[in-house]
Amino acid sequence: MHNATAPVPDKKMLIAASTGNFIEWYEFAVYGFLATIIAKNFFQLEGESELTGLILTYAAFALAFFCRPIGAMIFGRIGDRIGRKPTLIAVLLLMTSATFLIGLMPTYAVAGVAAPLLLTLLRMLQGLFAGGEFGGAVALMTELAPPGKRGRYGAWQSFTVALGLLAGAATVAVLAAVLTSDQLTRWGWRVPFLLALPLGVVALWLRTQLEEPPAFAAAQHTLPAPLPVVVKAIVLGIGRMMGWSAAGYTFLVIMPSWLQTSLHASFQQALAATVLGNLGFALTILPSGRLSDRFGRRRIMLLAMVTVIVFSFPLLALLQQPTTSVWLKALAVMMAGGVVGIIAGPGPAMLAEMFPGRVRYTGLGLAYSLSNAVFSGCAGLIITGLIARTGNVFIPAWYVTLTCIISAIAIMTLRADDHLKPLET
Repeated sequence: MHNATAPVPDKKMLIAASTGNFIEWYEFAVYGFLATIIAKNFFQLEGESELTGLILTYAAFALAFFCRPIGAMIFGRIGDRIGRKPTLIAVLLLMTSATFLIGLMPTYAVAGVAAPLLLTLLRMLQGLFAGGEFGGAVALMTELAPPGKRGRYGAWQSFTVALGLLAGAATVAVLAAVLTSDQLTRWGWRVPFLLALPLGVVALWLRTQLEEPPAFAAAQHTLPAPLPVVVKAIVLGIGRMMGWSAAGYTFLVIMPSWLQTSLHASFQQALAATVLGNLGFALTILPSGRLSDRFGRRRIMLLAMVTVIVFSFPLLALLQQPTTSVWLKALAVMMAGGVVGIIAGPGPAMLAEMFPGRVRYTGLGLAYSLSNAVFSGCAGLIITGLIARTGNVFIPAWYVTLTCIISAIAIMTLRADDHLKPLET
């Protein structure tokens, strides 16, 4: 058992805490990267266009995200009452099972209208279970962090988002390289989802070795925060998160489908661009978490938000120029991912510092999942739908710019010394 003088957790503990997050975002990334193929197999209804099928695919994507806040509420309450470890183990088992079952689903050609309904149901369950992941993992990691290091410890959660997205992209890229287009469409798309099972087994073994942080036991002896105070913190957290959610999913997940449908890039070209974006994302997360421990969450996150606002339109204009070199486009996509990583590094610690220990799992989980439900889960649906309606290929830039402006305003309400104060019990 840990006590007040328990040793600082090593990287193995951090990996155990964040490994479920890796699986969660691996699956969501795979679904996003394979959106056009999933649309053909499940949502290409008779008499409807390919774009309609893609929009329906993203609708199922959005529904899964809207189930996440429900999961955050259910599992957050459990985690704040009985502990971080048992709740995170349960979430991992349920989430992995739902992902694995997606790989076994019959397609529309086999099961008719039951196929998209079953797939959507599994996506909703996956979202429900995933909603309990972020809050518990971040609460545990930041509560275990020694003074002055919450940013770098919390950044591990965002880092596993990057690893999950990269693993999803790499898996799809390998399949696209070794299989024909017909093979990938017929059965190859199932492989990434089926791989969730062995990944889950490894994650489960790591999670069984976790221990509760002393801060959890201390919080059980405190009075719950008043509901209006918690709700206000959740709303403010959503405001601070929305730019991160919108920019992250637009640049890192939605980009392949946007490049294919709007700029007529090949599947391989779109996937390569996304891998570069996610690589840039991964490279900046841990350094920005460390910098936020030194200079504060507000300064680092505000700088990144302003950068997204200034460069979103030039980035999309650059990608549309046929005369621009491939290397310059690749660098631009990688830099876009890097800027999102600068936001994501301090983000988990920033959210954890907003809530007292008695409601930390629930509060930060709800802020995170609600923001992602609206501004990540709906990103593909909003962007694809607006491009179809208006023909304006700059819709992604408008989307991330407007959300980052609101987030920048919300982030300015952070105190400069919030990162120096101990977590509230």
